[in-house]
Amino acid sequence: MDLISLFFFPHPMISLRSVVARSVAFASSILVTSKALAAGGFISSNIPDIGTGQQDIRATVIAIIKQVLNFMALVAVVIIVLAGIRLVISQGEEAEKDKAKKTIIYVIIGLVVIVLARAIVQFIGTVLNV
Repeated sequence: MDLISLFFFPHPMISLRSVVARSVAFASSILVTSKALAAGGFISSNIPDIGTGQQDIRATVIAIIKQVLNFMALVAVVIIVLAGIRLVISQGEEAEKDKAKKTIIYVIIGLVVIVLARAIVQFIGTVLNV
């Protein structure tokens, strides 16, 4: 694949999806490997604190769920932006405008569900004193 074909595809929505998928994969790989890259050198048994700590498993699970919900909200916002771009470039085609509007509505509903799930997780965390 040459450099020109990376930027000019015959179908612009396919390339946009490809760019978004690659960006998400790249960002997640950076986030996952940051602790490993920060350690550097040889791994010894006297590392002061690498973020694991002696935390309760409930607190760890709640923290992971919160991070997953935050990531889902970020993806939802990106999808809203992409649907907005799709709405703007639809050039008056009713079918494309309707698709973009439905996408925006569904993603907003998804964001509401994510916010409610985050509130439930927060409530459970307070009940469990985590």
